[in-house]
Amino acid sequence: MTSTEARAPWAMRAVPYLPLGLIAALGATLAYVVRLPCRTGGWNDQVTTYTNFCYTDIYPLYFDRELATQNPYFAAVPFDKQVEYPVVLGEVMQVFSWLARWLEVDKVAQAVRFYDLTVILLGVSLVVGVLLMAAVIGPTRPWDALWYAVAPAVILAAYINWDLVAGALSMGMLLAWKRRRLVPAGVLLGLAIATKFYPLMFVGALFLLTLRTWQWRPFLITMASAAGAWIAVNAPFMIFAWDGWRRFYVFSQERGVDWGSPWLFFQRKEWAVVGELDVSTLGMVSLGVMCLGIAVLTLAAPRRPRLAQICFLALAAFMMTNKVWSPQFVLWLVPFAVLARPNWKPLALWQLAEVWYFAAIWLYLLSQPPLQREDLGIGDDTYFTAVWGRVITIGIMMAFVVRDILRPDKDVIRRAGIDDQAGGVFEDAPDRFTLSSLAR
Repeated sequence: MTSTEARAPWAMRAVPYLPLGLIAALGATLAYVVRLPCRTGGWNDQVTTYTNFCYTDIYPLYFDRELATQNPYFAAVPFDKQVEYPVVLGEVMQVFSWLARWLEVDKVAQAVRFYDLTVILLGVSLVVGVLLMAAVIGPTRPWDALWYAVAPAVILAAYINWDLVAGALSMGMLLAWKRRRLVPAGVLLGLAIATKFYPLMFVGALFLLTLRTWQWRPFLITMASAAGAWIAVNAPFMIFAWDGWRRFYVFSQERGVDWGSPWLFFQRKEWAVVGELDVSTLGMVSLGVMCLGIAVLTLAAPRRPRLAQICFLALAAFMMTNKVWSPQFVLWLVPFAVLARPNWKPLALWQLAEVWYFAAIWLYLLSQPPLQREDLGIGDDTYFTAVWGRVITIGIMMAFVVRDILRPDKDVIRRAGIDDQAGGVFEDAPDRFTLSSLAR
């Protein structure tokens, strides 16, 4: 925050954010409208759900995880029926299931109410995330946050799962780091990791820029705060409900290749390049290679990269090498893609690919067992054009970000005279450790 911003009355500083909040609320409302065909009865029929493109995990998990009668993590149900999410989301599900049971007697009505309550939380999370993102950007380009508010893929994927909660926490972490509020930044990071696992990739981004600038004290304070927050919310379940708590980690390890992952393409018989190789190992090795490349880039670049650039590259690498790539993962990447490189052309191309994938996955599932409705669905060849469309368009954005890092004069943010929108202690910090310094 600049000194001028700090001196301005709070109300005056809030005015530019009001339209953004209203537009984000519109995006949240449109996301609800997209799923109205299912909310009014379509979820009880898979064909109707897929042909109306209104699938969500929220409604069926109310039944499948027995939330109407059981507590997450403590449930006396088979291991594969326990809640497979980190504890923050598990407890959100618990609270909303209590409310649904209090409001409704019929279990179907409870599930619909559970969905509605969850959507309210997710809609608020989207609005908050957009406003926090605009605050991270600052007064120079606040309207870039509209990509997170009303991008087509965001509206389509918003209420598939609980990812928007982690998105708001991640944006809060970034804003706290920008303002050098180290303990709040760490607490929000720890809570984000305890909500969805992907914010763990931001630890690597902070570490690499800390290594380059030698700003170890802020980094260590933030990491200690993150670890403390994570332990505080996880420890009770680790102690009193170990089997339920570890379900998320066991599921993540044992889960096979699933929809959206490029590895699925290679595992199909007609493209048996990967064959029976351990995809978990291949994914970890691929991610390690890409992260090593990001580390070399960070330490070899002529000018210190911006924090959002490294966060984006790390998160994109994680998504592209993962054995699962669900449609809602787009929500993870949108704010960081925009912060890393707010150029509308590659962003629009990527959004087009994400919209195509969103349609393709449901049409593909129609043609797969147990439905096998080839008359309504699509086949392998068409589906995998959507899979690779996401990979290619994200790869294009990554290439542009790498170019901006190697050629800072091409970075639209730095051309405006800003060193790092979200840099915090990294902003204008001199280099203390680079690969070129080792050669001297």
